Amino acid sequence: MGNPDEQVLVVPRASIIEGDGWLGVRRDGIDAALDAVRRHGSFMRRGDAEEDPTHKQVIPYLVLRDGERWFLMRRTKAGGDARLHDLWSIGVGGHLNPGDGDVAGGLRREWAEEVAADFVPTFVPVGLLNDDTTPVGAVHVGVVFVADAAGRPVAIRETDKLEGSFATTAATAAVRDSMETWSRLVFDALVEGDAEPG
Repeated sequence: MGNPDEQVLVVPRASIIEGDGWLGVRRDGIDAALDAVRRHGSFMRRGDAEEDPTHKQVIPYLVLRDGERWFLMRRTKAGGDARLHDLWSIGVGGHLNPGDGDVAGGLRREWAEEVAADFVPTFVPVGLLNDDTTPVGAVHVGVVFVADAAGRPVAIRETDKLEGSFATTAATAAVRDSMETWSRLVFDALVEGDAEPG
């Protein structure tokens, strides 16, 4: 875990997750969820939030595309959490802090910290990610955003901890089983969404 004294944005679980919740990404109700974050969000010490299943820590989770391709990242052994070493990810994101203003503000900060690019894309909210099957998932909720690099170059800032580049859907699917849980759930939902007629 990061700094246990960090102040992170939380919402009461009941304000954003209905009943027993769900596993995966819900594409409906995203506006209501963002409204609930605005109305019911407050800051809590991270060490306390990690132990409090009555609240969900709100994590903006950005999937960067370049047309049909996905920005695919892999955590190196130099990263802090050994449980994540060599796992693949399609999401950029992190906790929201008091200086962020709102979910979009936190996402812009994460973009600047994690990604080397000379542009800020349009972040489009597409769904709400929930996974109560793990202790970590039980105290977090993801607000999933998609953005398009539109051919512009993007690189990883912390190259000692992460490797990243754009990959085809087939290449991304090939490492699906080695993805972090959230990335796997989001990839499945977005690939299914891509395949929907429309």
